[in-house]
This record gives sequence, C-alpha cells and structure tokens, in this order.
Amino acid sequence: MTTLWDTNGTAVVKELAAQRRTGGAVLSGVALTLVVVADESRVEEAEEAAAHAAEMHPCRLLVVVRRQLDSPAPRLDAEVTIGGRLGPGEAVVMRMYGRLGLHAESVVLPLLAADAPVVAWWHAPPPERLATDALAVIADRRITDSSMGPDPVAALRTRAADYAPGDTDLAWTRSTPWRAALTSTVDSVAGRRGEAVRLLGGVVEGDPRRASARLLAGWLSARCDCAVDVVDSDRAAGPGGVDTVVLRLDRDEEVRVRADRRAGALITQPHRPDATVALPDRPLGDLLGEELRRLDPDEPYSEALAAATGVTGLAGRPAVREHEWFDPFQREDA
Repeated sequence: MTTLWDTNGTAVVKELAAQRRTGGAVLSGVALTLVVVADESRVEEAEEAAAHAAEMHPCRLLVVVRRQLDSPAPRLDAEVTIGGRLGPGEAVVMRMYGRLGLHAESVVLPLLAADAPVVAWWHAPPPERLATDALAVIADRRITDSSMGPDPVAALRTRAADYAPGDTDLAWTRSTPWRAALTSTVDSVAGRRGEAVRLLGGVVEGDPRRASARLLAGWLSARCDCAVDVVDSDRAAGPGGVDTVVLRLDRDEEVRVRADRRAGALITQPHRPDATVALPDRPLGDLLGEELRRLDPDEPYSEALAAATGVTGLAGRPAVREHEWFDPFQREDA
C-alpha cells in the first residue's frame, strides 16, 4: 500500500501503474470498474462491502470521499493498493478537499479500467438528479440506496422522477429473498394444479415507511396486474421492513409467507404442509455483489418502482444522461 499526500491525478495513475508492474499482468484482468462515493463517516463500511463484492467480481475499486468542499485550497490525498485490505484487485481511495470534490471525474476518468464497464455506487444520500454528478454520467450502472435517507418513501419518488435505464437501488436488492420465496411458493401451487395460477390481490404486512416493503408491493402489483398494498404489521418488521406477505389466488385459495425471526420464513399454502425457507438478513457486501452480477437495465426494478410511486414510462427513458453542472455554493437566484 502506498499513501500519496497532497498529490494529483497524474501521480496516482503512475503509482497504480508501478504497483501493477510489480504485481504482475494478471492483476490487470478486471471485469469492471466500481466507483464508490461515500461520506467520511461511512467510508469504512463502504470499503468493507466493496472488498467483499470484489472477491466475487474482479474489479478495479475507486473510492471517492468528498471532504470540506468549502476549503479554500483544493487537495487530493490518495491510498493506492493492489491485493491488500480492499480485495484481491486494484484499489484507490481518494479523499478530495475543496472544489476538487466537485470535479471528481477529473481524477477518476484516467483511472478507469480500459474497455471495462463502470458501476457507480453511492453509499451516501445521492443527489436528487444524478446527472449533476459526473460520476453518474460516466457509469453504465448506478446503484443508490433509498433506505439511507430520512424519508425512504420520498427518496423512492425522487429516484422514480430521475430514473434512467441502468439505475437500481439496494432497497430493491434487499427484497430478493422475499421475491424468491414468493415465486417458488406460487410455482409450487401451479405445479400441484398442473396449470398456471392467477393472483387476484394481496397485502404486504410490515412498515409502510420502508423502501424495500414498498418496492416488494410494487413488484407484486406489476407482475400480477392487481393491487397489493403495504399495511402496518402487528409485529415489528424485520430489517427489510417486511413481516408477512399474503396473496389471494383464484379458486378461493391463499398463500402466506411470514418471517419466523430465525433467518427464515414459514410458508402456508393450500393442500400442503407448512414449510420453512431461508430468509437471511444479508450483509451490505452481498447486496452489492448481487447488483454487480448484471450490467444491463433491471426491468423488474423499473416496473416495481413505477408501481410503487405511480410514475409511468420509466423503461422508455433514454439510458444516457447528459451532465448538468451544479455548484452547491452558487445562489439559486444568481
């Protein structure tokens, strides 16, 4: 590991190249570049998650920490490492001071892996319009987390208003175990019947103020073409904000999936004994690793987001954003 104090982008590029030559050509074989934007208070958690995801998906890891944007003198401190605490690949942690933080892309662009997709992840409240951050404009995929804001439901509406194909949300990723359990349960009913099952409605019991619960209900509504609401549960909701999902089927049948508070869920369905399925609370690194598996637009997420917020036409929007300059220190009326 090499730490460069009060440096510049050229010195960071040279140091990364020097360490790559020392480590061998095998270290340059990466599948993508992961750009992480984190607050100083969350950078350790972001580094741990990104290092875990990098073990599953070889990538060049670039961590951007914007600090003291009002500092009169721009400054860059960088930590360059290969095969160290930040995973088996190449990693650069950049702390940017002053107005350099508003132009982070000037340092990040020369560090992108050649001919590799770019994924940007905000482990911090993202801007209301991602196009105001040039790191979002250069990224092929953009990962946010609506659960981090003070009002996750309002954050979902913001993400829907600003959506472009290639966007996704870790609040959506947290619902994956629930979606898998519900899909397998309905498939089991269809297998018993020997024909397709039609869903007439349902309810998600949990915390209506949680983004994951809203997106799960939106996904069910979009997939089944019926209304699925989120209501308060009689128990405290789990980490994802979901406690129980009840689906009404045709033939006057009903299936119920209820969290058992032991990293699993109890499945109740007609003409079958109750069964238990794993429903783990996954760490942040696993959530990030799941999102790095795909680089194409996540259409089920866009459908769920549209149903959850009432904003339509998300999938038809252009995937390419144009950068919009935004100066947080400029008066709105200037």
